[in-house]
Amino acid sequence: METADYPRSRIPNVALVRRHFTSHELQDVEGELRGQLHQAGLSTRVKPGQRIAITVGSRGVADIALIVGVIIDELRRLDAKPFIVPTMGSHGGATAEGQRALIADYGITEEAMGVPILSSMDTVVLGQSPHGATIHMDRNAYGADGVIVVARVKNHTSFRAPIESGLCKMMAIGLGKQRGAESIHAHGLAENIPEAARIIMETGKIVLGVATVEDSYHRPARIVVTPPERIHETDRELLRLSNRMMPRVPFDELDVLVVDWMGKNISGAGMDSNVVGMWRGSDIPPCPPFYRRVVVLNVTPESHGNCIGIGAADFTTQKLMNQFDAKKTYWNALTANMPESARIPLVLANDVEAVEAALRSAQPQGGDPRMVRIKNTLDLEEFYVTAPLLDQLRNDPEYKILSDLAPMPSDGQGNLLWG
Repeated sequence: METADYPRSRIPNVALVRRHFTSHELQDVEGELRGQLHQAGLSTRVKPGQRIAITVGSRGVADIALIVGVIIDELRRLDAKPFIVPTMGSHGGATAEGQRALIADYGITEEAMGVPILSSMDTVVLGQSPHGATIHMDRNAYGADGVIVVARVKNHTSFRAPIESGLCKMMAIGLGKQRGAESIHAHGLAENIPEAARIIMETGKIVLGVATVEDSYHRPARIVVTPPERIHETDRELLRLSNRMMPRVPFDELDVLVVDWMGKNISGAGMDSNVVGMWRGSDIPPCPPFYRRVVVLNVTPESHGNCIGIGAADFTTQKLMNQFDAKKTYWNALTANMPESARIPLVLANDVEAVEAALRSAQPQGGDPRMVRIKNTLDLEEFYVTAPLLDQLRNDPEYKILSDLAPMPSDGQGNLLWG
């Protein structure tokens, strides 16, 4: 893409700030998980020789390879036969190969785990929810003697309810594969996720749920191993805990938010709408936070070209669009029945031009802009701010100014740098 002399405003000086979060990190994830598996009675729930499926989703869950490895080890101690099922609705381009590739990025491979990975888009229809959604279950998981559901509990990116993202969603959407995910999205997530999970549990296949909650540093803060009958309550309890620890940008109003990286390993929505604004790229009425313009600069390699959520941005770069995989992105957007999430924003030649165009668009008359630049919507410990925002943070002990106001770091070729 050729550089063009579009209306732009120069990027003002910025300061790098570090925010102090309270760490709740578990010091011994492996020990905690093993203890809870024993306490939950894994040995009484699994018999020797049984084939047990373990779910692995498409999110970048902290320590997921360690968690899955511990579960495999404990199952082997019982002479069971564990295997892994990619559990992610339509992600990975709605193909078995794409879903296998996604979990490989998290270290989940047959070689690393020492067990088979059975990846398929085939499902078994279990029935209908009271709200009309057709409930599907991954055929390999349905054919197993039991299933251990592994999921991170957190806010969903498109609705609010007592149960959002967690064990129930992993069953309803993840195990439902593309067909199940599409049906549940079409009939209402908030209503159908809990009901679909109940229908799946009625098969008697669910052995245990393993739920994690991450702290503000994206580290495991809590692991709960729960029997099937407490899965819904566990999701509700842990969602309340997750809400208290979820990091956010510390300003409800900005002229421009710059996001360096979007991606499926960061958020199911590419950019977490709880951070950038749930109303962006959707038909939800505007609600805090209010950011006039959002710029996203790149997409993570782990996304494999799935740029779902790009519709929440106003400006992006040619380097991101060079990685845009329409098939994967559209499968995800259409399965979720959110075509607006795949809309293409204005595409500029490089980082600097994209940010400068956003600044001019947000403040066509000029002025001192309120701008924040973050690495991604998951890692919010460090960020850049402009002068009006820096003044608000100077005397707050929660924030440390790492570098005072200076030009935004760049390589002279239009790429913004960090630090």
